[in-house]
Amino acid sequence: MENQYVEPIAELLRQVGLTEQITWQTQAIVLAGILLLSWLTAVLFRRLVIPALQKISSQTKVTWDDHLFKDEIMHDLCRLLPPLIWYVLLPVAFPDQPVLLSILRKGSLIYLIVAALVLVRSFLNTLYEISNEHETLRNRPLKGIYQMFKLIAVCIGGILIISILIDRDATSILAGLGASAAVLMLIFRDSILGLVAGVQLSANDMLRPGDWITMSKYGADGYVTEVSLTTVKVQNFDKTITTIPPYALVSDSFQNWRGMRECGGRRIKRSIAIDARTVRRCTAEEIARFRSLGYIGDEEPDEEAVNLRVFRGYLMHYLKGRQEIRQDLLQMVRMLQPTTEGIPIEVYCFTADTEWTAYERIQSALFDHLLATLPEFGLAVYQRPAGRDFHTEEGSAARSRNE
Repeated sequence: MENQYVEPIAELLRQVGLTEQITWQTQAIVLAGILLLSWLTAVLFRRLVIPALQKISSQTKVTWDDHLFKDEIMHDLCRLLPPLIWYVLLPVAFPDQPVLLSILRKGSLIYLIVAALVLVRSFLNTLYEISNEHETLRNRPLKGIYQMFKLIAVCIGGILIISILIDRDATSILAGLGASAAVLMLIFRDSILGLVAGVQLSANDMLRPGDWITMSKYGADGYVTEVSLTTVKVQNFDKTITTIPPYALVSDSFQNWRGMRECGGRRIKRSIAIDARTVRRCTAEEIARFRSLGYIGDEEPDEEAVNLRVFRGYLMHYLKGRQEIRQDLLQMVRMLQPTTEGIPIEVYCFTADTEWTAYERIQSALFDHLLATLPEFGLAVYQRPAGRDFHTEEGSAARSRNE
């Protein structure tokens, strides 16, 4: 293959008398010509071909070709030209020095492989940028997959370089590596697990950059900032960074709050303990007042009017009148199992604002009103007696004895 390029050049040099007798001056002239030709080719490619391609891509309606023909990729592609010219034309400069020619051509091939790896890296980076601009792929954790392709390209390039240096076929090196597959699996364990986990996370849409996740095992409670081949970075609300292996998100359980954001409602599920000693039947005056306010239905008999039951009905009426509460989602006020700590009354509803500060403000205002309204129904919150309470009781008893 290479003789069809070398022989015409060698014949041309013989006609001008440069190769009748090979001297170091002749080799220097030919070598300088090869270097000059490679430099001119690269310059012409950068000054003529690249601008022409970029001008054509800028006139199209799509945007992906603008990324593929940008300066970084085109310059990396230009780096492939010099080693190709060197590899083809070096036999003209060193026809009678096979050892030196072999070394120089090996160097050209290694340079060509390294330049190709740089081009592959730039191409994959550009694909990642294109996917980030795509509506469907923007929120997919694809960075780990692109990193795996880079790792595979580097491994292939390393094997090719080693085969060139030791004059062995690349397939024989791969056969030797197959015998040490267990060692390779151990070395690239995290990368392989990360790739598989990344595919699962992307295919099942389990995680996206920007999601708020909670994973107490790793102390993560914040937003996902990056999903790579070996780590998932989570910026916690205290501005610290937690790194989680991708395969841990597949094998272990974590909480993703994306559904809450997408539905536009954040759940309130909180209870207060009512002192059981304050639960009683309503008086006739209370029944009349509560009926006039609509807290007790006209069909409900007076015997069933218990202050705790009326209070639950009032809370449901109050929730339905609040604009901050989602009226299309579940609302419930229920009594939980009574305990030695009192009778828990749980409020279950969803706020119309999912932001943390707004959510806490709405929830606090709701329970402020709940606690302040309890005395109107003759109820009180259960609270364990503190040391101050015992001190007050002892002081009262002592004053009574003194009197």
